[in-house]
Amino acid sequence: MTRITNSVQAQAWNGTVGTHWATHQERYDAMLSGVNDALFAGAAIAAGDRVLDIGCGAGATTRIAARLAASGHAVGIDISAPLLDRARAITTTEGVTNVAYELADAQIHPFPPAGYDVVISRGGVMFFADHAAAFRNLAGALRPGGRLAFVCPRPAGPDVEESRALSLFGELLEGPDAGTVAAQVAMASLSDPARIPEVLRGYDDVTVTPVETETVWGRDAADAVDFILSRAPGRTVAADTRAALEDSLRPYETDRGVRLRAALWLVTARATTKDAARRPTPRQQ
Repeated sequence: MTRITNSVQAQAWNGTVGTHWATHQERYDAMLSGVNDALFAGAAIAAGDRVLDIGCGAGATTRIAARLAASGHAVGIDISAPLLDRARAITTTEGVTNVAYELADAQIHPFPPAGYDVVISRGGVMFFADHAAAFRNLAGALRPGGRLAFVCPRPAGPDVEESRALSLFGELLEGPDAGTVAAQVAMASLSDPARIPEVLRGYDDVTVTPVETETVWGRDAADAVDFILSRAPGRTVAADTRAALEDSLRPYETDRGVRLRAALWLVTARATTKDAARRPTPRQQ
């Protein structure tokens, strides 16, 4: 039986939120594809590495990691059964053989001690119930000197196109469902860069680097609105409200789709080596 301490997120990601992400996996992976370059540059995965992907979702980053670790392997872990079902199906179709997936809560899962060379996460670490406890658990899963790399959102604000556009959506629509609210709250959990080294006590060489990317929301404004509204099945939207929603995204239409600039942190660190008991000294770049 899988032990879950993060019941709020487990309910969301095994409910409407997880089902939507699994159903629209291709769109979500396309939306977040711009994040991958920063994540994997920070992870520096070598051919023989053993990689652990936290909050792997439908496994896009797990499969990239497995291809980089061609003579090693990658394990994706998530609390969402619908997303892991999708991950396994895609992995079989793509013929990636050095990948495995586990349904588990990374905060408390008994990973093999020093079983991994690299831990990565494309945002999944945002959703921990207790970040400090979870990162301690992951430190035990890394070999001494093993690498941690993850991305998470920087603070939302009017200067960030993605947060500005989605904030306007929130003003034009009725409140989201409980699962969406839980996900939104978690997404801000590591946005304060001063908090990151606090939850990474026990790691060395902690760095917090600002990264800018673009997220892709649809072919055009109408398609993007269809996608965003599909997150709340059964929602009725008046014609004038829908027109206002499309107008809010029209400035971001390009010949490559609706693209919104997003602001992220790239966080990297190393598991403390056996002869280095000091706490990390964070530095911002």
